[in-house]
Amino acid sequence: MDTARLSPLGVIVLALLRERDMHPYEMMRMLRARGRERLVPITNGTFYHTVSRLESAGLIAEVGIDRDGNRPERTTYALTGEGSAVIGEWVRRELPRIERPVEFRVALAEAHNLERDEVAELLGERRDALAALSGSLRDMLAGASERGIPRQYLIEVEREHALLTADLAWLDDLIPALADGSVPWGSAARLPGSGPREALNA
Repeated sequence: MDTARLSPLGVIVLALLRERDMHPYEMMRMLRARGRERLVPITNGTFYHTVSRLESAGLIAEVGIDRDGNRPERTTYALTGEGSAVIGEWVRRELPRIERPVEFRVALAEAHNLERDEVAELLGERRDALAALSGSLRDMLAGASERGIPRQYLIEVEREHALLTADLAWLDDLIPALADGSVPWGSAARLPGSGPREALNA
């Protein structure tokens, strides 16, 4: 599958299956428990459609079918080698981009699938793009003020500039911390017996 056609939910599913094989119901339960609905909507119809597309693309594969009492059969899926590679490709493409906020949030949530130095470099690219945009908005606001444009017409631009300023301050703190190793990363950042999200609730 072309990574450009892979949805944010699809990436989240692939990343989850890096932990272990699961059936869709268990995947949904775990994603909801970890608060992934903050990032993307998780409805039954959309979720099962996403799983079907991932299987058709060869990114996940059926590895078993379980039946528990009178409940419907549940198909268990595993991540394929291609599916594992696609996660990193997608995160690399989306992490530095500034025009796709949903994709960026998912890429950031899955950035731990890349090496720390690469994440720092990609976020540095993002910081440069955000700084350029922030400068353009600052100039726009200054020009509007000089022309006597009432503030009521500028509040949306003000808000965007304020958010960019906060985002830049956050990146200016995070990027050096990634580069110098002061942020634990990879397997060293996980608690024994925990996945990356369970560590938050330990």
